[in-house]
Amino acid sequence: MADEQKEAAAPKPTQREAQEALEKQVAQLKREINKINRSLSERAQDVVEEAAGWYDSATDRAGRTAQALRTGAQSVSGAVQDNPGTVSTVFILGAALGLLLGLTLNASAPSRDRWFYK
Repeated sequence: MADEQKEAAAPKPTQREAQEALEKQVAQLKREINKINRSLSERAQDVVEEAAGWYDSATDRAGRTAQALRTGAQSVSGAVQDNPGTVSTVFILGAALGLLLGLTLNASAPSRDRWFYK
């Protein structure tokens, strides 16, 4: 009952006071939204700058890698042009070793898997 008396004794805001209070709250919310927008804008700018740095470093590394590959390919090409007999000998030896390895592995396989004897 004491609460009811306090509520009755408390002055009730008029419609104008309620509207002014609401307008103050709306203005405060607008200010907070503007702060959030500025903060997001600054963060987005930071992210863009960071991404640009990553892109630049990746581009630089890719360029250096391509240059190194080009240099390596030119040196191999020069070696092949200077020593064509050596290169062809290496390829023939590689083929012969591959053939011997294949025959060895085939000889150790069970004979029932040999489809060409049927």
